[in-house]
Amino acid sequence: MPPIGRLLGRINFSDLFINLSGTHYDSLAAAKQAGAAVIAYGAFINAVVNFLIIAFVLFLIIKAVNHMLRLAKQKEEAPAAPTTKDCTYCFSKIPIKATRCPQCTSQLT
Repeated sequence: MPPIGRLLGRINFSDLFINLSGTHYDSLAAAKQAGAAVIAYGAFINAVVNFLIIAFVLFLIIKAVNHMLRLAKQKEEAPAAPTTKDCTYCFSKIPIKATRCPQCTSQLT
């Protein structure tokens, strides 16, 4: 949080609070020490900003890993050489080395 606080003019979010008692306190620590009722919304803002930063970094890491996995998968999937061909007469699948179709018994070239 210090870099974000510095960017926003040295604001310390953890010291932000709403005083529910009628007296004025300069800081959250002074209000807590006096036992005043406060709503410390600065701690919530810190937690939300920290969550968003961590979520964004994890998103970038997962996106990079998925991209690397996709590239590795593309390299693995080389097209295999065909092992069959179609008969020119009956259009059934036959081995490439066949000279006669087993379905229609026609002579192949």
